[in-house]
Amino acid sequence: MNNEETIFALDIGTRSVVGIILQEKDGSYQILDMIMKEHGERAMLDGQIHDVLAVAKVIGEIKEELEKKHGPLTRVSVAAAGRALKTERAIATLHIAGKPMMTKEDITHLELTAVQDAQAKLAARETEGQSHHYYCVGYSVVNYKIDGETIGSLIDQQGTEASVEVIATFLPKLVVESLLAALQRAQLEMEALTLEPIAAINVLIPPTMRRLNVALVDIGAGTSDIAITDLGTVTAYGMVPIAGDEITEAISDHYLLDFPLAETAKRELSTKDTVTITDILGFETEVTREEMIAAISEAIDKLAHAISQEILSLNNGKPPKAVMLVGGGSLTPELPRRLAEKLNLPENRVAIRGIDAIQKLELTPEIAQYGPELVTPIGIAIAAKQNPVQYISVFVNEQIIRLFDIKRLTVGDCLLAAGIPLNKLYGKPGLALVVTLNRQTVTLPGTYGKPPTILKNGLPSSLDEEISDGDHITVKKGADGQQATVQLKDLLDEIPSKKITINGKRYEIKATIYQNGQPVASESLVHDRDVIVVKMPETIEQALKELNLSHLLDGINPFIVQINDSFIELKSFAGKLYRNGIEAKPDCPFTDGDRFEISNGIKPTIQQLAEAKNVRLSYSIPIIFNGEHITLSKNVAEFYKEGQLLKEDDVVENGATLELIEKKAEPFIFQDIFSYVQIDIPPSASANFTLLKNGEPATFYEPLAPGDELQIVWQTTNMEMK
Repeated sequence: MNNEETIFALDIGTRSVVGIILQEKDGSYQILDMIMKEHGERAMLDGQIHDVLAVAKVIGEIKEELEKKHGPLTRVSVAAAGRALKTERAIATLHIAGKPMMTKEDITHLELTAVQDAQAKLAARETEGQSHHYYCVGYSVVNYKIDGETIGSLIDQQGTEASVEVIATFLPKLVVESLLAALQRAQLEMEALTLEPIAAINVLIPPTMRRLNVALVDIGAGTSDIAITDLGTVTAYGMVPIAGDEITEAISDHYLLDFPLAETAKRELSTKDTVTITDILGFETEVTREEMIAAISEAIDKLAHAISQEILSLNNGKPPKAVMLVGGGSLTPELPRRLAEKLNLPENRVAIRGIDAIQKLELTPEIAQYGPELVTPIGIAIAAKQNPVQYISVFVNEQIIRLFDIKRLTVGDCLLAAGIPLNKLYGKPGLALVVTLNRQTVTLPGTYGKPPTILKNGLPSSLDEEISDGDHITVKKGADGQQATVQLKDLLDEIPSKKITINGKRYEIKATIYQNGQPVASESLVHDRDVIVVKMPETIEQALKELNLSHLLDGINPFIVQINDSFIELKSFAGKLYRNGIEAKPDCPFTDGDRFEISNGIKPTIQQLAEAKNVRLSYSIPIIFNGEHITLSKNVAEFYKEGQLLKEDDVVENGATLELIEKKAEPFIFQDIFSYVQIDIPPSASANFTLLKNGEPATFYEPLAPGDELQIVWQTTNMEMK
């Protein structure tokens, strides 16, 4: 046969397998051949293959019969049950503060991280909890946000946190792998894959009608698959494990019939008024259609109730505008009416749709005799022609991965399918340093982690690069970022400084950096939890200390001495400090450009100290003795240091401790002159002499007054006075 013009499709159901040869010609479709075979045993359960060998046997038989008429068949299109589809919502966030503006690669990574999170949430509800046990068959972005505000695109956006919310759709790998295994045993290759509800919807509800809220129910033997359309798309999929077999079993139980005979009786209810049955005891009975419907009414009601409840659940609690029923189980008597009642819909809003409702399908007499049971098989064939879903195989880190080409496949899809956690591919950011700078907490972030290295067929690639069958993808985790490495000078930007002039010389004063209490150089490295203080001298006293000029302060310190247990400050002996020409104190503040003049104090003598304290050290009077002018002097105050008498010209140090002894002032007497003059006795003089004061005889104890004239007159041996 010509595979380019014809399609071989299989509908593998719970009760039977249908094989169809479809041909497209001038936009119309024609069924060239169709074969239906039932499973010989319960190889399928609720639409899932449980016995691959048994299912493969039936597929092989259909393939062989069709090959007799149409030649070798090697490729086939199949469908997965709609109930197997899983949908999940998920949100992924990314901290972007301080990062460059977001790129398309960043956004793709964020979207795929959200998809992988949805995959993980889905897996968490399953027994094994393995996220890579599902194929992602598509996802759509609900919204992007920057710092909690919805935004149209994240490209070139900046902020603190970016996020994306997605709705992702998944198909369990078990479903697909069992299909593939059965086909391979029948020597068939999967050409395309579709989903049963989508197949039926594609041929009954074109895209232009999907803005209507309609429910499509495919009632097979073991399950009833449900799909809901609204707002131009398929909004939900569901399934109830109740279908045609429930009705068959009700007939079998009530009339004691073998299951195949009960199935035959159920089918005859659709076309005959009376059904002839033979029970397991061999009794043959004719039963009217009304009698049999009444006998199985409870089972019919149970089926209608299950389907209606699932429809309401999928449709947010409200009934749809209409319900379409397809599949062999849709022919169950009174099912449309009872379903309409339970959904509060008019009876004409629930209808069985057969193959005659499929547009552009040419019906031959052989095919026209079939009804709703062929809608899904034909839909599978047409969907494979109109929207083929093929799978490709790629290698991710030398592991073979199979992906279904339901959408444009990218490198990111391959990583998802391989179960590689995208959020761990990017290197972790380096550890931040948290320090305290002048009582303010400062965080110094580490370097950002590197993006992963992705190669496709040995060449650099990106997450959103498209892939082809047989591609080899290698991915390596990006290098982690480094811990922040910062020198103090980088943290401070600029170290404060001031320039001042001291006694005509210019100096620059820089702030001192203290790291954990110790002064350090600006090149020192910052460590986590460091306490850093930057201090600039605030007073001229602190500035001189910083400049190692503290000795200049010695001259301007207050001059204080201790005299007889009293501390006395003598300002006249202290040095002076002038700031910009105005006298100031050492604790005065200073600013950039200030000029300072410092004049040293003096160290006074005892005489100067006494004068400063108005202490009279001595008093004196002038006299004339034997015609010579003499000044008599007597101490009235004495300074002692550590018991030693100090002279008038002795220097007093700042801070000295002195003892002052003051005496009562007594008058000078004649004999006081002998401390100032040398008495020479003439050779001719006798031992006798006369004391004269102002020409008058006087005694040694004669008081003296300033200007007095004193004489000593010796007597000679011949009694002459000399």
